[in-house]
Amino acid sequence: MTLRRVRLPRRSPIRDWAQLLLGLGTFGVAIALMIRANLGLGPWDAFHVGIHLLTGMSIGAASIVVGLVIVAGTWATGRRPGPGTLANMILIGIFIDLILPIVPDAPNAYVGFPMLVAGIVLCGFATGLYIGARLGKGPRDGLMIAISESTNWPVGRVRTLLELSVLLAGWLMGGAVGIGTILFTFGIGPATQWGLKLFGFSATGAEEPRPLRKAA
Repeated sequence: MTLRRVRLPRRSPIRDWAQLLLGLGTFGVAIALMIRANLGLGPWDAFHVGIHLLTGMSIGAASIVVGLVIVAGTWATGRRPGPGTLANMILIGIFIDLILPIVPDAPNAYVGFPMLVAGIVLCGFATGLYIGARLGKGPRDGLMIAISESTNWPVGRVRTLLELSVLLAGWLMGGAVGIGTILFTFGIGPATQWGLKLFGFSATGAEEPRPLRKAA
């Protein structure tokens, strides 16, 4: 008796792009919820807001510029971005600018805390959703997974270390830091690992092997 791989149905490009766009839109909602929670910004958001304070560009535009720099850096190391990477780099910034005016500020911490937690969970889920489309990782995700693959560290650990590094830079530029920042910094790693697992990726961000089945 031998084992052979199960032949999976061919993926639909339309379905993949729809999944990518849904993931990016969900990520934009997650960022807006965390910003409007008013409990302190996540590291990347603090970084983007810091750039906004220094330059006057919108938070979404700052996100796009940072993504462009990261893509250029990872491309220089030999990792070509996929179409989903470029879509991520541009569309998340646009979604943030579109959704932020719609989401109201939390009037107090009792409302802000659930908004923050929902944002963290949605962030992890959205990451798995758009990476699961297999059209290319987001700029920050590509950096995270590249480090994970080169060090063989779990994605959760790498994400947490990246967040701490970016947090310091954002704080130095004037980004708001609070209890929400701490919760995000240590919660986003496990949330991202959970989201990736939901959509068929291992703890290091590699795609899980296809299942095998027995054949006579």
